[in-house]
Amino acid sequence: MKSFFILLVILVACATPASHVVAQELNFKVAIDATQIPDLQPFIVEDMKSVILSFLNNRNWTEDQYKAEERIDCNMAISLVSLPAQNSYQATVQVQSARPVYGTTYQSVTLNYFDKQFNFDLVPGQPLNYNENLFSSKLVSLLSFYAYVVLAVDYDSYGKLAGSKYIEKALNIANIARESVGEGWSNGGDPNNRAALIENLNSQQLIPFREGWYTYHRKGMDTYLKDPVAARQIIYEQLETIKKVNQVKPYAILLRCFFFSKKDEMINVFKESELPLKNKALPLLRELDPTNSEKYQAIMKN
Repeated sequence: MKSFFILLVILVACATPASHVVAQELNFKVAIDATQIPDLQPFIVEDMKSVILSFLNNRNWTEDQYKAEERIDCNMAISLVSLPAQNSYQATVQVQSARPVYGTTYQSVTLNYFDKQFNFDLVPGQPLNYNENLFSSKLVSLLSFYAYVVLAVDYDSYGKLAGSKYIEKALNIANIARESVGEGWSNGGDPNNRAALIENLNSQQLIPFREGWYTYHRKGMDTYLKDPVAARQIIYEQLETIKKVNQVKPYAILLRCFFFSKKDEMINVFKESELPLKNKALPLLRELDPTNSEKYQAIMKN
């Protein structure tokens, strides 16, 4: 098979017995770069990492039961930029998540988002307490917000609009935080901030994109090994859907996140296709994602 999965994928092992221990939903790995604050003590960074990991990974975010191998793989890369006051940090964060493609060990990226206003306060040893109806702290709001965004895009990839309840929870966190903090949560000014992201996820204008997100993964990627020709056609049709959505809501952050997450995947998908589909996919990708226009030329290479 010419599919790119030949090099990336092996068949998944036999299913784990039903008696396997039930685990939480998220499997975050957290990295913290403190090189821009050279005087910051290493134990403070380690404590920060431990607190964040515990908050994200040891909490039940849904009412569903997950086996350990079903947890959603995520990465959070935090860069501490400055220390404006004791125990107060200005930072950025890159949040990523992925889901497995059916019948394979290939992980398809579902979120790849950069937040340049990941600012928070944290006293060493201080626990993080979450209450969905109250503002607890900047860090609690940020972490719980991204937990629910990860869940929203993951659930949307398995069922049509199945992530809606988690979008509502993330929106509620954003609304409460905006009243208490403001920065990064306000609608005005930055079209790429958290407010824009949750507005896009909750937008009626972007429902066709979210429905296409399900089709892309369940009817496209998840069927790729069985019928790569049909899967590639389905994936191409989702690009046509994105084109229509982009005409209604140009340069929406959710659409840009799609290409930031999927560009390499789509290059690998379409470079194995027949020439007629390549000739349609390449100009469409360049139109929708001009930033990576040159990278898409790799589709024409056999």
